[in-house]
Amino acid sequence: MTLEERLQQAIHKLPDAYREELWDFVQYLMMKAERAERAEWAALSLSSALRGMEDEPSPYTLDDLKVRFK
Repeated sequence: MTLEERLQQAIHKLPDAYREELWDFVQYLMMKAERAERAEWAALSLSSALRGMEDEPSPYTLDDLKVRFK
């Protein structure tokens, strides 16, 4: 028996109030998964945009930072 089949059997045994609660939890998990996927894409996009920049010389010196943040 697959996980989906076991879940269906268990859901059918639940009272309606618990099914509503389960549906709320499923929606929460789907939102959480979507947020995680968006975060992964954002990190990938940023790393792709910055790729190769570590080899470029910085236009700023340590003296520039000292003047700016004193």
